[in-house]
Amino acid sequence: MKLRWPRLRAVVPAAALVAGLATATPAAAAPTVTSGWNDFSCKPSAAHPRPVVLAHGTLGNSVDNWLGLAPYLVARGYCVFSLDYGQLPGVPVFHGLGPVDASAQQLAGYVDRVRSATGAAKVDIVGHSQGAMMARVYLKFHGGADKVDTLVGLAPTNHGTTLSGLTKLLDLFPGARKYIDEHAQGLTDQAVGSALLNRLNAGGDTLPGIHYTVITTKYDEVATPYTTGYLKGPDVRNVRLQDLCAVDLSEHVAIGMVDRIAFHETANALDPAHATPSNCLSAAS
Repeated sequence: MKLRWPRLRAVVPAAALVAGLATATPAAAAPTVTSGWNDFSCKPSAAHPRPVVLAHGTLGNSVDNWLGLAPYLVARGYCVFSLDYGQLPGVPVFHGLGPVDASAQQLAGYVDRVRSATGAAKVDIVGHSQGAMMARVYLKFHGGADKVDTLVGLAPTNHGTTLSGLTKLLDLFPGARKYIDEHAQGLTDQAVGSALLNRLNAGGDTLPGIHYTVITTKYDEVATPYTTGYLKGPDVRNVRLQDLCAVDLSEHVAIGMVDRIAFHETANALDPAHATPSNCLSAAS
């Protein structure tokens, strides 16, 4: 059954922000050490020489967003790390709300820390929703292009979202968009036509030398329409879950948190030399 709670998850914290939270974005908090991942003593194997950095989505965090995918990748021999970014003062648990450009700088520092700890020259990044788009900001504007081999986006907001019309709703209330910009710019940075997205996508979607995979679901109710997540470029693979398994009903949150077909396709993207077909049976793997 298609999940409905993510709509409330998106709206309730946003309503709290409108009530008057502070505007500053603090430095990244120390990563949570979670069983199996965020182990900075992990050394990449010859089979999987690049650590995997996971970037959560809007209103997500470094643990909850990855309780499914992180152990899945660890079990397959990867060194896996996840960060919190885009925190606002007084807002626990729900992150990814600060300006996307500032979040990309947080990612830059985290990637350098992972590279230093593991000795790896490059990492791979898997981002959910804003996390995938924000990673592209890091690649293009904050020195990431030489430090990343592969970027996998799960339901990304690469070309913006209408949030099923919620962003248009802001325009009906004079001053509302400006207020949200001041308190949670991470939301409006993802709106179709935002200044950040125009700058990010100017001159083309991709950078040379980086392998891109985008995984979407036609039931996405947050990154709308879902096709805006797709990228164009010479080294891009755009995948729709329902083309792999027609009965997959995952929506925006489930694709990043619990969908085993999306997990399998992510693993294929990270290790294409040993990829196996993703299909309905992948859900049991």
